[in-house]
Amino acid sequence: MTDFADLVRAFDIQANACVAFGSPFSGALLKRAKDEIAPGTGLAQLLSPFKGMNARALMGDAVPLRWLGCLHDLALSGDAPALTAAFPAADRPGDVDASWTAALARMAADPARFAGFMAHEPQTNEVRRSTCLLPMFLTVAAQTGLPLRLFEIGASAGLNQLWDRYAYDYGSGMTWGDTGAAVRLDAAWTGSPPPLGAGVHVVSRAACDRKPVDIRDPVARRRLKSYVWADQFERLARLDGAIATALAANTRVEAEDAVTWTARRARPEPGAATVLFHSVFWQYMPAESQTALSAVIADLGRQATAEAPFAWLRMEPAPRNLATMELRLTMWPGGEERLMGIGHAHGASVDWS
Repeated sequence: MTDFADLVRAFDIQANACVAFGSPFSGALLKRAKDEIAPGTGLAQLLSPFKGMNARALMGDAVPLRWLGCLHDLALSGDAPALTAAFPAADRPGDVDASWTAALARMAADPARFAGFMAHEPQTNEVRRSTCLLPMFLTVAAQTGLPLRLFEIGASAGLNQLWDRYAYDYGSGMTWGDTGAAVRLDAAWTGSPPPLGAGVHVVSRAACDRKPVDIRDPVARRRLKSYVWADQFERLARLDGAIATALAANTRVEAEDAVTWTARRARPEPGAATVLFHSVFWQYMPAESQTALSAVIADLGRQATAEAPFAWLRMEPAPRNLATMELRLTMWPGGEERLMGIGHAHGASVDWS
């Protein structure tokens, strides 16, 4: 068991996090899995590519969520009828015991499917994170008085590119957007109000991902849904609405590395504020890519002028606490970096400093 101690710890941490974030079904399944990680078991074999990583690295790479996502993908596909019948649905709660029994059978019968699914990091594209991004976009618009050119990296399916087409409610009468929008997002707000009255005009939008999710492909859409916890039906409904909005807008995501794409595409241009943004993406980049991208961003910042400003906004885990999402904004010319607030990992709250 010693060789698997960090994997056991990572699954336990993620199980507790699922429960804390309102998914008792996912938490219970991960607890069952934690007890199965031992030499000679099928799950241990599936996890062998990750053995040797410490618990923090395993959480950073979302290894427990990769396994959980594969189970949900199987349940959604209908390829494992016993698993589908045991998983939660809008008209029934999930059966953890039956789900675990079915999971054991599927891991034994089709380990290659699990290995293939788990080889790529999660792409959740949690649309509600736009509640954390919107105040920063508004800040850029208010401070520059210019229309926005949007460039998203690590965009997955690109659903957060369309943040300006969603409706927002932060409570206490603080609303923004079209009340008739197909996607309605709410979040608990604390702190001073954001510049909700700022005029915003998006003149262009583009996005990249190393492995984009093509929402025109039903299998890819299913994989995207699989990373939403199965007993969180509101999140699943929001995702469906965002996918429909993106399909109607013909949203595209280019397949390219973030470093080369950013250098090639996101140069500042006069007459608009160029905005590079990302959410829960940085942790999945190798250290050398983080360094390279930081250098590219700094170079783009040096090219910025008052007529062609450049902004870098992001929602990423705090360095020492992956559960805390820092909302940071850096604007050029000047290059001042500001911690604007703290956001809930799924966008349920914003603490605006």
